[in-house]
Amino acid sequence: MLEKLRELGIRDDLIDEIKKFRESYPAEKSYEARIPKLEQFYYGKDVWEQAITAILCGQNLLLVGHKATGKNLFAENLAGVFMRPRWDVSFHVNMDAASLIGMDTFRGGEVTFRPGPVYTAAKTGGFTVLDEINMAKSEAMAVLHATLDFRRTIDVPGYERIELHPATRFIATMNYGYSGTKELNEALVSRFAVIQMPMIAKESLIKLIRKNSPAIREDAAEELAALFLDLQKKCENAEISSKALDLRGLLGAIDLMEKGLDIHTALDMGIANKSFDPYEQTLIRDTIQARISRKIQRKDVFRKKS
Repeated sequence: MLEKLRELGIRDDLIDEIKKFRESYPAEKSYEARIPKLEQFYYGKDVWEQAITAILCGQNLLLVGHKATGKNLFAENLAGVFMRPRWDVSFHVNMDAASLIGMDTFRGGEVTFRPGPVYTAAKTGGFTVLDEINMAKSEAMAVLHATLDFRRTIDVPGYERIELHPATRFIATMNYGYSGTKELNEALVSRFAVIQMPMIAKESLIKLIRKNSPAIREDAAEELAALFLDLQKKCENAEISSKALDLRGLLGAIDLMEKGLDIHTALDMGIANKSFDPYEQTLIRDTIQARISRKIQRKDVFRKKS
């Protein structure tokens, strides 16, 4: 992964600091399987340098942005670059403090403490990804205030008070305007360094498509990237909802094409059908057809296997 950072133009002094961090805090053998492997890579030099600097300074991160800006991918990449085991917490209405820290359970004829993801990451120096933090109930997040600020502790009611491992970091993600989301309170936001995640640039999107599907032709990758940006512009102009602006859906559609599925059927499955409104589906399909001809075939998209 460090080679990828060099290719991106990340400063050498930051890369050297990452190496020192890895050497100072080697991951426990039993948790090495939780260290993310590089499958997809986030392309964005400025965002990388901001995040690396904040983590090296001991700060937690809040990644804020619209859908399809790569927040979760970037959080995974950060854990991989720093060689830290990763725990994911996806917030929902039933998530409470016990789900985060841990709870009592009955085992072997006695009551014992079953640690939650935040507790385990705190003890082992892991990176915890707090996904969709603005969907969390206030009482669930209140328990993390002492964990996220300068105290860096967790008080486990009835058990112990633990100090966070020096390598422990929390990376929260937050989308705008989703149903069930709310504004974060100032006390919580103040505990994070906030990064505004930009919409993906065309060059970076082409790299991502080609990385995901090495057999794709360069001109086809450019057209599919342009299609995604067309949909993005329509979302910004409120012509369509953000349901079709699905980067995972686009990459999944390309995989379906490569397996032999009709190009437009694959794009329907990955993009157009994400909306359940017939009128919006028509607008999305019109946008697709304006870029991708109905006559296009698999051989026009992918190179022949040698």
